[in-house]
Amino acid sequence: MTRRGGIAMEFKDYYKILGVAADADKAAIKSAYRKLARKYHPDVSSESDAEAQFKEVAEAYEVLKDAQKRAEYDELRRYGRHGKAFEPPPEWQSSTVFGDSGHADFGGGFSDFFESIFGSGQPHGATERNFKRRGRDIELDLPIFLEDTLSEESIPVSFEVTEPDAHGQLTRRKKKLNVKIPAGVSDGERIRLKGQGSQGIGGGPAGDLFLRIRLVPHPLFDVEGHNLIITVPLAPWEAALGARVEVPTLTGRIHLTIPANSQTGQRLRIKGKGLVSKGHKGDLYAVLKVVMPHGGNEKSRQQWQQLAESVPFDPRAEWSKR
Repeated sequence: MTRRGGIAMEFKDYYKILGVAADADKAAIKSAYRKLARKYHPDVSSESDAEAQFKEVAEAYEVLKDAQKRAEYDELRRYGRHGKAFEPPPEWQSSTVFGDSGHADFGGGFSDFFESIFGSGQPHGATERNFKRRGRDIELDLPIFLEDTLSEESIPVSFEVTEPDAHGQLTRRKKKLNVKIPAGVSDGERIRLKGQGSQGIGGGPAGDLFLRIRLVPHPLFDVEGHNLIITVPLAPWEAALGARVEVPTLTGRIHLTIPANSQTGQRLRIKGKGLVSKGHKGDLYAVLKVVMPHGGNEKSRQQWQQLAESVPFDPRAEWSKR
């Protein structure tokens, strides 16, 4: 039985930890790792054992992403079972040199099992004093209004980062940034702010901040790609006779000409009044909707009656042809 400091080693099945088959290719391993890392990342996870789970996932990926480590691990895997006491063959010696190419987002030391197989997880000759680790990345949602996508002003963003204190212990602190939204962002898009994540350890580089754009629903406009849709209510006489009406846009009101005999559902294109996309602006589409007036008096009722009698119009004439 392999021991470190008198403690028995337990075998770790890295394939089982990542939830992939033993013959999984690099893409499947990377995809599984990313999914689990997002799930258990201590900065965002609500799981009670998130940090421990995250370390296991990162350790598994550290081995399986490297062709040489994976090949050596596959040899040892024939001798062990996940969670059971483990002892490598007497002649076993790893040929892998573990440099400082360890996973950038790894949140702590490697397990005793890993170190018993591949070494300490530090560059050869390194000590705890000069060990470096990159800070953790942070990802959060950034709700923005449609107007913000056209604005030149920055948006304040507040979030928490972790950093080592004078004793090397990780602590949390609030951080504030003013972020300028790039033109052409869309809902769900991620913006990377390099070096704005948690600080590194031992002089290691800081992690990155990733902002996931969430467009706040607008009370007037719907979004179709980089085009905007607005419903324009019309009185029956405006639709029949034509009119010139004021229509709001993200940059102010404009006057829109309504053609005579317009119909509900008809779309009028207002060029260049949509969202900014990379290289050009989207359009605004005005969708017409004829709205009947509420109430009315006897005189208006008589006028509607006269119109009904004087205009030979059957809105359901198409039905008779079927």
